[in-house]
Amino acid sequence: MKSSATTVKDYLASLPADRRAGIEAVRKVILKNLDKDYDECMLYGMIGYAVPHRVWPLGYHCDPKKPLMMAALSSQKNVLTVYLMSVYNDKAERAWFQNAWTKAGKKLNMGGCCIRFKTVEDAALDVIGEAIRRTPAKNYVDKYVAILASTGRGPDGKKLGKKPDMKTDGAKPATKKAATKKVATKKAAAKKAATKKPTTKQPSTKKPTKR
Repeated sequence: MKSSATTVKDYLASLPADRRAGIEAVRKVILKNLDKDYDECMLYGMIGYAVPHRVWPLGYHCDPKKPLMMAALSSQKNVLTVYLMSVYNDKAERAWFQNAWTKAGKKLNMGGCCIRFKTVEDAALDVIGEAIRRTPAKNYVDKYVAILASTGRGPDGKKLGKKPDMKTDGAKPATKKAATKKVATKKAAAKKAATKKPTTKQPSTKKPTKR
């Protein structure tokens, strides 16, 4: 559930004792493995782990005022939930995570980026910790920028414009089809000119008038 708490301390204090114990256990594992260039904060009504503006000034491209979130932790109505954007955005990392969770002997309840479990005993805490450790802030930002680039966007999330054709001083370059048509037209004109019979001027038969 989305919380109105403005600090992590207040968020934890608002939870029932059993939920608080579960969230604190997962939080301890995350903080133990978290790269120093991430900050823990309240984000989107959850405990967030994000690349702060001091490290990535552009922030999250959909809302630059917010830092770039990598992971989050929350207590929902019926489950505890960990959000791992690093697993969501990377197919290889997702495959590793799913395999490691299965090997830990735990049942995986996973959506796009969220891993749900009813109690902390149902979670593969070591796998969550390893997923956090495997995602240093710099690497996460690099992958984030690469994903934006693959959609034609710059690091700030804005669409990149097409580069002008310097040979035509910014004019739209002719397509291959148009260029071929132009050459064919020139050849046809030259052939027609070569086969056309020259015309000779006939002498005038009109008698000159006397003055």
